[in-house]
Amino acid sequence: MINLTIDIGNSTVKIAVFNGQDLIYTEQISNIDQADLYQIQKKYKVSGLIISSVKQEIDIDEKELSQHFNYTRLNSKTAIPIKNEYKSKDTLGLDRLAAVVGANQIFPTQNVLVIDAGTCITYDFKDKTGTYFGGSISPGIQMRFAAMHHFTSKLPLVAFDENFDKTYGETSEEAINSGVTNGIIYEAEGFINTQLALQPDTKIILCGGNAPFFDSRFKNSIFAHLVLHEPNLVLIGLNTIVNYQHDHK
Repeated sequence: MINLTIDIGNSTVKIAVFNGQDLIYTEQISNIDQADLYQIQKKYKVSGLIISSVKQEIDIDEKELSQHFNYTRLNSKTAIPIKNEYKSKDTLGLDRLAAVVGANQIFPTQNVLVIDAGTCITYDFKDKTGTYFGGSISPGIQMRFAAMHHFTSKLPLVAFDENFDKTYGETSEEAINSGVTNGIIYEAEGFINTQLALQPDTKIILCGGNAPFFDSRFKNSIFAHLVLHEPNLVLIGLNTIVNYQHDHK
């Protein structure tokens, strides 16, 4: 089964085509053009389409899409191949849910901590039985820089420098960079260490736009052998959901 998966985030749209479980095409775009979807469908002979969006309203005609595709709009009631124990399912970010499904597809019989470093940084855990219990949400990198500038009268808006490697800053700009870049790494390491203390066999998967920054730091740490950077994790999860629905009709 060939599926088109679309993840509409806060700042970008990611699309991918899968043949079964194999990724055969992927692209990051600024917005969806419905005509382009039909071109992709024609080129790859797509049958299934799933969309996950952080926005309630999207700029496409979903009724028309359902006439051309086996169409699914991911929501809290969509059938998924994991057990979801999150108590407020209607408020659970669909990208978080799809990422956990993707993690279960990659490591179906292992404990996994998913770190999604996007607009926000989320930490989500699923166990070796495929049960999702919940996670944590904290401000993302750019959000932290913007917040310090917005909520103070004197701190400047500092650009994120992924190569910043000082422990302490010698200027206000460096001090802000130190606080943000070191702070998020210490935060992530804290979540990882806490999880490893509970389940030492846990795998860690990184995804999201700022995942390369985390990956570069973890490659030089004790976590290097545990961490997998999978930029298409949400899309893998969406594809898994489409296949699951098709197999359980």
